[in-house]
Amino acid sequence: MKTVDINTNLIDSYFSVLKNLSPDNKLELIARLSKSMKSPKRVKAGSVQSLYGAFQSDRSADELIDEIKKARSFNRKRLDL
Repeated sequence: MKTVDINTNLIDSYFSVLKNLSPDNKLELIARLSKSMKSPKRVKAGSVQSLYGAFQSDRSADELIDEIKKARSFNRKRLDL
């Protein structure tokens, strides 16, 4: 499914919910949507790492995986029914 199809389906879904609103409520919704488009929140320029807080380590991925596997503990208790 293309993104355009998904967006169209999403818009149709919203419209089916919103079409029963009163005219005053529809106008309020239009005003709020317009206001949100006029003053978009801007993301500061930066790298992806600064946005997502990338993990940095001197150890290799294999070393990290081994450490995680060794730290696992399984405490499964069976219940008698």
